[in-house]
Amino acid sequence: MAQRFEPRNSVDNFPTPPWATRALLEKVLNFSNKKTQSCLEPACGAGHMSKVLLEYFKTVCSSDLHKYGYGEEVDFLGSYYKPGSFDWVITNPPFKSAERFILEAQSVARIGVAVIVRTVFLESVGRYNRLFNVTPPSYVAQFSERVPMVKGRLDRRATTATGYAWCIWEKKSAKKTGLRWIEPCRKELERSSDYLEPISSLYNKP
Repeated sequence: MAQRFEPRNSVDNFPTPPWATRALLEKVLNFSNKKTQSCLEPACGAGHMSKVLLEYFKTVCSSDLHKYGYGEEVDFLGSYYKPGSFDWVITNPPFKSAERFILEAQSVARIGVAVIVRTVFLESVGRYNRLFNVTPPSYVAQFSERVPMVKGRLDRRATTATGYAWCIWEKKSAKKTGLRWIEPCRKELERSSDYLEPISSLYNKP
């Protein structure tokens, strides 16, 4: 079982298993009017999270700072998107830029922001002072089972020693953080088709 660690100059591309994104939409948010709302995924990588978001939202805009063959090439932290231009911002941000992503996302989103982060992200006095004490999340949803993430690819057989949680900020909620646990749901939400490589990627391999 591996622990996730990235050097400072890494692009930090750890695709989110699709079942973990479905867990957010079905076990945590579970709002009824998703198909009338818009969503931005600003760190989309190869599109693994975006493709799941398209199952739930009316429109999904995807972008990334780097070229992965999916979405626009956009620097999210460069104020590219106008304030209030999407209902939701949902993403797996680069760990080293997660705080800045969250702050920018709070401006871009009309309704709410959800980011999946390592559970250790909740620690540190500095992050508490800069982020959590200033703009506390509406709730933190901790996975009760592990969410294996592998650099650069999805791997159904991967294991991990790293814990993950969804942090959610909802604009209309009280400024008090609630804690939730995401029940074991991988078997329920995982699909074999999630791990099929697009035909285009097969031809682009070295």
